[in-house]
Amino acid sequence: MPGFSHPAATAIGLIAICLMSCPAVAATADELYQAQTIVTGTGEPNREIGFKDCLDKVLVRVSGDQRLTQKAQMLALRDKAADFVQSFRYHDRLEGVPIHDEQGTHDRPHDLTCLYKPAVVDKLLAQLGSRPWRGERPLIAVFLTTEQGTKHFVLTADEDRGETMRESFANATGPLLMHASFPKSGQLAGLDDKALRNADMARLDRLAKKAGAVQALAGSIVWSDKELGWIADWRLSDRGKTYRWQARGVSFDEAFRVAVRGAAQVLSGNGQP
Repeated sequence: MPGFSHPAATAIGLIAICLMSCPAVAATADELYQAQTIVTGTGEPNREIGFKDCLDKVLVRVSGDQRLTQKAQMLALRDKAADFVQSFRYHDRLEGVPIHDEQGTHDRPHDLTCLYKPAVVDKLLAQLGSRPWRGERPLIAVFLTTEQGTKHFVLTADEDRGETMRESFANATGPLLMHASFPKSGQLAGLDDKALRNADMARLDRLAKKAGAVQALAGSIVWSDKELGWIADWRLSDRGKTYRWQARGVSFDEAFRVAVRGAAQVLSGNGQP
């Protein structure tokens, strides 16, 4: 994955500053009851595929429960996915790029955004035995150690080697309207990567609050040649219980998506990821 351009890095830095001043953020209904996916062109066949993907995403986005998409009832609901969409819109991801020879808009990638009525989604969640997560989505401070061969470091806000990973983590938070920040190296209370891995969550939660967040998400990613990917372990404490979950043999993009989905599941009251 390429690194940031300077304008992108500046923009994300400004966003991080805003988040640090807003430790908990409540989503509006318009923000919450929508989902986005990427489709090829604007034709009906691919739109139907997009509607199904957006249905999965909006149910998880609103409830915080990633397990819903695995329920048997979802097969029938996906077949009727178009019926649940209030409105939708497209955005050409290659906007401004001329169409190539023999290329039409039918094979250009588009962002498909689907908007839903809250009552419709809430009813679907009830059918699936779930409910909306309407509370504030707290800003979490990410205490992450990385290891690849002899290279290892803590992914802080000011760690030069972590620019691409910070961008990836920010991208992972968007679909679930989660908010995350990385502490600066001076906010780690002298903890190095080994100490962070063994630090108890109560201590990390205190450091998170000092850094302007609500609570801590602790994790480690270790590259494995055997797994042909990263092994990611995550920890988060909520209501007096520490939850742990893992992903193996994944890209760091997927490792961060697993982290965010797991955190959302715990914080929304839906239990073990």
